[in-house]
Amino acid sequence: MSSIIQTLDRQLVTPYQANITVPNWMLGAMERVMQYYVDKNLRLDTISADVMPAPVEGKKYMLYAHVPFCHTLCSYCTFHRFLFKEDKARAYFVALRKEMDMVKQLGYDFESMYIGGGTTTVLEDELARTIEYAKTLFPSIKEVSCESDPQHLDSPGFKQLKGLVDRMSIGVQSFNDDILKMTDRLEKFGTGQQTFDKIMAAKELFPIINVDLIFGFRGQTDEVIQHDLDMASRLDPRQITTYPLMITHQTRKSVKGKLAAPQADMANQYRMILNTLNGQYNQLSAWAFGKANDEGFDEYVIDYDEYLGVGSGSFSFLNDTLHVNTFSLRKYQERIASGKMGVEQQKQYSKKDVMQYRFLLGMFSGRLSRKYFRDTFGVNLDTALFKEMSSMKLIGAIKNDPSNPDELIITDNGKMMGLLMMKEFYAGMDNVRAQLRKPLKPCDM
Repeated sequence: MSSIIQTLDRQLVTPYQANITVPNWMLGAMERVMQYYVDKNLRLDTISADVMPAPVEGKKYMLYAHVPFCHTLCSYCTFHRFLFKEDKARAYFVALRKEMDMVKQLGYDFESMYIGGGTTTVLEDELARTIEYAKTLFPSIKEVSCESDPQHLDSPGFKQLKGLVDRMSIGVQSFNDDILKMTDRLEKFGTGQQTFDKIMAAKELFPIINVDLIFGFRGQTDEVIQHDLDMASRLDPRQITTYPLMITHQTRKSVKGKLAAPQADMANQYRMILNTLNGQYNQLSAWAFGKANDEGFDEYVIDYDEYLGVGSGSFSFLNDTLHVNTFSLRKYQERIASGKMGVEQQKQYSKKDVMQYRFLLGMFSGRLSRKYFRDTFGVNLDTALFKEMSSMKLIGAIKNDPSNPDELIITDNGKMMGLLMMKEFYAGMDNVRAQLRKPLKPCDM
């Protein structure tokens, strides 16, 4: 009876109609503007560093841990990862826990922990041991988020993570077998239906399951995207994330013209996503949707202004400074063994740079706030970032909240812009990773 009532309730809800009116030429212009700022601010004019700064009293921090191993390497992925070798991976987890010890000695505590990769679950026993150790070192950790791929969901060791991981994000990308075959995922991870069945079985293990989808693949018609969204909705996960396919300098040859759909298709595909998921879910960011508004999700930089990364290839942002850990597995092991942390480079940003970054995050998250800028930077948002505010107002991306003059409402045009801006920012970060990995030799891997 209750299921019948829920079905009737959904039918009575007025369908969401996304109002995206930004023309394609303007989306292209925004891409070029973002590429200029990303190239300018993510240049690797860094200086050497050996240790992270101590925490600042009163600030809240998140701990990021990177696991750079995968059983197979996807051609469109530019995250820092190496082909899995068990001996290297086990030694790496030992070093990762030692680096956590050094972080503890600096005086840090964390409210949240995010474990990314690579594939974090390549060795479930080591991952479980590392999470348990982190919770012992940092007792304020209330939530642990982790990533995995469909291959590991039914492995015998996966159940070890029950009670340790609060949020498991699963990289599905698509439930369509043609898309999976085109992206070399069909043989690696199985059919869309097999992935669906594995996720359904794994739902009981974790309080929050997030299903990651990607749009913007060649051949991903409206019917294919709708099928992906419908399959994800049938799983009824707590969260669904819909990433746009990102083309970087590193993946341009393998993605553009081969895997990627024309850029002009993006707005229509995004419109379909908004229309389908709004009403079923709350929108947490331009591309993330959740059953509740107060749960962590993949873009932890939204909830935490400052975060500290451990592990090879991890980034930290502390005191307006970007810290970069070595991308060499060999150097990482050597540094940890000698009592040094993994960090080897840092770059400090100006107040204006950081404000522009926070503006980007505000647009992306739908949390653009005059009060935040006043309290954090001591500035009037409308004058301090006059060009950014004026351009967003001009295209109808933001408007004043009539109930609270300190807050701004991000419209559907604004969500589209926020998605585009964040896509280019992440593509820029991927280019940075590619540059840092370029000098690596076989002995570094």
